[in-house]
Amino acid sequence: MAALLAQARTAFHAALLAGPLTVSERGIPSNADSSSAPSKRIANGILIRLGPSRTAVKLPGQTAGANFETLCAGFLEDILPRLSHLRPGRFEIAKGGAIARFEQYAHLDELEAIARSNRDIATALGSDYLIKPDIVIARRPESDRVINAKEELVDQSVARYASIRAWAQPLDLLHASISCKWTLRSDRAQNARSEGLNLVRNRKGRLPHIAVVTGEPLPSRIASLALGTGDIDCVYHFALPELRDTLEDTGDEGYLDTLDMMVEGKRLKDISDLPLDLVA
Repeated sequence: MAALLAQARTAFHAALLAGPLTVSERGIPSNADSSSAPSKRIANGILIRLGPSRTAVKLPGQTAGANFETLCAGFLEDILPRLSHLRPGRFEIAKGGAIARFEQYAHLDELEAIARSNRDIATALGSDYLIKPDIVIARRPESDRVINAKEELVDQSVARYASIRAWAQPLDLLHASISCKWTLRSDRAQNARSEGLNLVRNRKGRLPHIAVVTGEPLPSRIASLALGTGDIDCVYHFALPELRDTLEDTGDEGYLDTLDMMVEGKRLKDISDLPLDLVA
């Protein structure tokens, strides 16, 4: 029997094939750019390797993107609880929502209230700090009883401001922010970068994991987001081995070199790597 993570990956792909990953009557996969011959060729190669596809009308971009988010969240909900021995704690996976509900970003609510009351301040601040990730993973703070389960580590005299301590503060901690991009065009790549950079700049306390999951078939477009440092932890592809096998078979050496550069540089991984990275 295959490992649980392999089974979850297969189930994830089956759900994609039953949902947003289809092929048109003209034979164009729904994650391909119909105006790009390499995009169509590579997307078809991936699709052949994932399994039988449905012929259907391509979903509108927002609908396909929302479905992709739901399936990515479901994949994580299936796997992360099984990794609790690697990262103990009370975690919750949710779609969307403003980050101001988390301890590291709670001050942004006050900032928004100030901006609403003063147009000059609003102009100076802009709205880049109003971040709503596609998927968030929250960690709930722990009671002293849990912290002291093995031995008395804390009392009222010490660790009075520790974020993990429910006695010190009641808000959830943002453990991870995950952006889901079914396909990548230049504007979508830059949106993900800006979101990650604002999570870095606007936090008070520990930085959450910042990841992007994509179904984009073109390595050059993936590179527009994956290459560089600081804005995001890593980009995760929904079918990385299938993408690489396709490039080897089609002889797209330029794209293959770009892909290998991202993988070897630890800027691109497979969707199956994401759960384990989140508990690192």
